[in-house]
Amino acid sequence: MRALDPQASHPPGPRDPSLAKRAEGERLFAAGRTREAKAPLAESVSLNPSLAGAWRLLGDIALIGGDARAAQGAYDRMLRAAVPDARLREPTLALAEGRLADAERQLRQILTPEPANAVAGHVLGEVLARQGRVAAAEAVLAHVVSLAPGLNLARQALALALQRGGKHTEAVAQLDLLLARDPRNFRARMAKAASLAEIGDFAAAADVTAEVTAAFPDQPQGWLILGNTLRTLGRAEAAEAAFQRCLDLDPDRAEARWSLANLKAYRFAPDAIAAMQTRLARTDLAPSDRSLLSFALAKAREDAGDDAAAFALYVEANALQRAARPYDAEATHAFVRGAKALFTPKFFAARAGWGAPAVDPIFIVGLPRSGSTLVEQILASHPQVEGTRELMDVQQMAEWAAAQGGAPYPGPLAALPREAIRQLGRDYLDRTRPHRRLGRARFTDKAPWNWLHVGLIQLMLPDARIVDVRRHPLGCGLSAFKQHFAGGFDFAYDLGDIGRYYADYVDLMAHFDTVRPGRVVRVIYEDLVADTEAQVRALLDGLGLPFDPATLRFFENRRAVATPSSEQVRRPIFGEAVDHWRRFEPWLEPLKEALGPVLDAYPAPPGVGS
Repeated sequence: MRALDPQASHPPGPRDPSLAKRAEGERLFAAGRTREAKAPLAESVSLNPSLAGAWRLLGDIALIGGDARAAQGAYDRMLRAAVPDARLREPTLALAEGRLADAERQLRQILTPEPANAVAGHVLGEVLARQGRVAAAEAVLAHVVSLAPGLNLARQALALALQRGGKHTEAVAQLDLLLARDPRNFRARMAKAASLAEIGDFAAAADVTAEVTAAFPDQPQGWLILGNTLRTLGRAEAAEAAFQRCLDLDPDRAEARWSLANLKAYRFAPDAIAAMQTRLARTDLAPSDRSLLSFALAKAREDAGDDAAAFALYVEANALQRAARPYDAEATHAFVRGAKALFTPKFFAARAGWGAPAVDPIFIVGLPRSGSTLVEQILASHPQVEGTRELMDVQQMAEWAAAQGGAPYPGPLAALPREAIRQLGRDYLDRTRPHRRLGRARFTDKAPWNWLHVGLIQLMLPDARIVDVRRHPLGCGLSAFKQHFAGGFDFAYDLGDIGRYYADYVDLMAHFDTVRPGRVVRVIYEDLVADTEAQVRALLDGLGLPFDPATLRFFENRRAVATPSSEQVRRPIFGEAVDHWRRFEPWLEPLKEALGPVLDAYPAPPGVGS
């Protein structure tokens, strides 16, 4: 059996002009002129589609350039050109064209009499992964790699399947084996950087991304990715330089403008402001670019003290986001009603002791821009606590529970047996273990949206502690309204939606204060700013942790921080942000109206007192 070699090609004729075009593209690529290399490489494969190596380079250029769809298409054509068995040409073409059922049927016809056909098994694994059958793809590809350890493309496919299944540590192990054999495999390098970031090793992810950027110095997207990784590490000056390099290569890159604005201490120069204004005046600007530029220009106007102009731009930016990312406020309200009806004292009493007994996790919940990153940084500075990131595991477990049916979530939790509840807790601990790289006894999970899942958390991990970080609703709401979020938080693009979401959050958390008193430790952001040491001592006491002076020097902690507050938490606490919302109060009436009695009652919920 011959292993797949992506550099191999079916032999062209002795005077095939595709060879000259491929050689020209390879020379440009090697010189770092990858954008120029694209045209001759594309011409070479149009003349001779069997040039697997040219397809691979085209895939790499598209991938680093940020066009994942084009990259996948090129890699699919590479696979078809590289397969040595003529019987696999048709199923690999079906894969490339998206005819996945046809491809699977043809491959199984080959594999039924030849179960050890590793190349066919590899292609089947690619098909299964493309169908979303990740576990099946992983099993097939693991078997293929055991049969043929030298089949590099199969090992790469296995690593990508592991990555899609959330098994990032295992994916990195496979990618390291692959890169030891093929150091110029840039698809593997980018996959490795992504998995390293997922497990919280941002320093290593930055190193890998820098290596890729060095090989693709003319690709603006590579510099953008590198800048965002450097920002997470607190290297603001290096991040700024990377974003500027991106703009040097592509002055119209709106995401780079917003990334600079998102460096909170950055100030736009007059020429940059003029460039953004000119770009916004165009009528052919994509809504996504217009939104990002409006967010960035609003930040510039705010820095200059022109609050009216800034707010008008924030309104425009948010309206464009809301049109693309609609939010159903009534659905959240209905969820809160259902959760309050389900999670009663009787419900928890009947399930006492069902979950996994572990005090390791500290869940930090609330709204985005509430001060939760600051609290996380304080806790992560304690020698017994490791800070991780905004983990998706609880959300994914909630989605699994919702799929059990019988009623809208969280209703299906009522039908889960004792062992299923305990297994959810065990699974959470197992799934989050790769993020705990320091070996500390406790760790944080700072996913703000987990306030929606406090009932599930208390059910599956009854001994885990929950910290609710609460900020003045006008300060928190305005801060969210001024922030472009890469994903999630779809409520944040309308002041009325923000107010309704905040009110629902306060309502549900007040319910758990009554149903499970003392289980949630609450931190009021303004109190934390006013008397940091007293509030930190109270927080640690509530979590069963001894006081440690390092928690007051949280700004010295060099850990990676991936949220928009990454710069603020690397400085001592400052009080300017507490009342910043007052500058914009004339325009916050929709937020006030949606908050209703929650606003006047803050920091307590309505009816409880001040």
